[in-house]
Amino acid sequence: MRGEPSCPKCGGRVRAPGLFADSWQCAGHGPVHPVQPVVPPSVNALTVVVNRARVPVWMPWPLPVGWLFTGVTSAGDDRAGGRASAVACSGPGPLGGPGEMLLIAEELGVGLGARFAGVAGPDPGPRLPLDDSPQVKVLAAGHPTPLWQVADAPADRAVFAGEAMGLWLWAVLWPEQAGVLMYDELVLTDLRDAGSELDLVPCGALSPRIMS
Repeated sequence: MRGEPSCPKCGGRVRAPGLFADSWQCAGHGPVHPVQPVVPPSVNALTVVVNRARVPVWMPWPLPVGWLFTGVTSAGDDRAGGRASAVACSGPGPLGGPGEMLLIAEELGVGLGARFAGVAGPDPGPRLPLDDSPQVKVLAAGHPTPLWQVADAPADRAVFAGEAMGLWLWAVLWPEQAGVLMYDELVLTDLRDAGSELDLVPCGALSPRIMS
């Protein structure tokens, strides 16, 4: 994703709006909201995404002990605004070893969450066992939010999804054992409401997960 915009569904190249199309185009998926190039994590990079976003920009806050903000990207452009956001955090896994987490908020049909989750997309709805009790709950912008484990995700990660503020919320964690972190009832903050607290976000090295 570094260097030029890409398709949120497949990571392929996209064509900018022009004479024959007024939206970004992927050869395989047609009109899409382009994923912006990833840059090293910083408060400035986070601020750019927050200011453009029309969807929540979720981050565990306070961060779990030892965890750092390690990347951010969004799908959309300056004209349409950010229609999906993805925030990466990294730190010690609850069962030992390093852990990685991506939190994705997106509008219906964007497909960025499914891409990071490694499942067919664009939306998690068909893969959620909504007739069963949710596996975990988080507090998202002050609201108790149920999340279900997504079926058929690759074995190397834990994937949860649900709805928050009328939009899809995905949580993708590596390795799969790091999913235990979700059972601690994480408190998620929409960074659009953080204000000057953005300056307090501790930054680490860029996560390879948000680059994949």
